[in-house]
Amino acid sequence: MSEDTITLYEAIGGEPTVRALTRRFYELMDTLPEAARCRAIHPPDLSGSEEKLYDYLTGYLGGPPIYMQKRGHPMLRRRHMVAEIGPQEHDEWLLCFSQAMADTIENEKLRDIIWEPVVRLAQHMQNKE
Repeated sequence: MSEDTITLYEAIGGEPTVRALTRRFYELMDTLPEAARCRAIHPPDLSGSEEKLYDYLTGYLGGPPIYMQKRGHPMLRRRHMVAEIGPQEHDEWLLCFSQAMADTIENEKLRDIIWEPVVRLAQHMQNKE
């Protein structure tokens, strides 16, 4: 990477934006009736989930590899096998993520760049039909 290349993490605003994104994501999941099934497969207290998603997204977007430093390789699909994730949970998760990005990341082009890999990630997590 050249010196003038910046990461998505930097482009969206770094730590404060990723914190705001993950906070908003779980606020939406916790309050939107249309995300109830996705919410139901999460623990009652979402703070641990929020911290893990923050850590993961930080590295995923090109920031410090916090998740790897704390927990090792993400192995996301394996870690999510304890929850039944079908098409409805998948769609609800993406609904929350899309809205959280719209609420916290001003630049639409950056949201678009982030969106496609996030959709693939959500598809990868689905473990039932």
